[in-house]
Amino acid sequence: MDLTNRTDLPAAFDERAIVTQFLQYVRLTVHAKCVDLSPSGAAATPLPGSPAMSVAGLVSHLRWSEAFWIDVIFLGQPYQWPGTDDDSELQMRAGLERPLADLLDDYAAQAVHTDDIVASHDWDAASAIADGESGKPVTLRYIAMHLIEETARHNGHLDILRELADGVTGV
Repeated sequence: MDLTNRTDLPAAFDERAIVTQFLQYVRLTVHAKCVDLSPSGAAATPLPGSPAMSVAGLVSHLRWSEAFWIDVIFLGQPYQWPGTDDDSELQMRAGLERPLADLLDDYAAQAVHTDDIVASHDWDAASAIADGESGKPVTLRYIAMHLIEETARHNGHLDILRELADGVTGV
């Protein structure tokens, strides 16, 4: 993964350029936080109140979260991500079963797919599936902003987990 393009400054200042640049930035930050992390550091679950939360688990979760919002909610494809209403942490635990490099590759591939969908649809395009809370479709704009929020929030968790794993901070 080439992290040299990791910036939140877009090439233009229209809404699409700003939103897509921030989405790219927070994703690349996930990758940056994983550089040179040992397998044991990636699998560590040091937070007693969140026993499924690990760096590997969060990378897995973020990949599946993008797949859910883009493929299932926006495009209306079959529900295929790990986890159920009874076991929503399965996607995090599933991350412990694979090497971090593979999880990061899957996440990068999902990002390319998401970016293709975002680039080929209007911001105001409605989702195929209604939002569970409102019962109404959401727009692609909302989904892109939600992915930024979700990824940025979990980057904070990755900060903590990385520091606990090997003392690396400030990535």
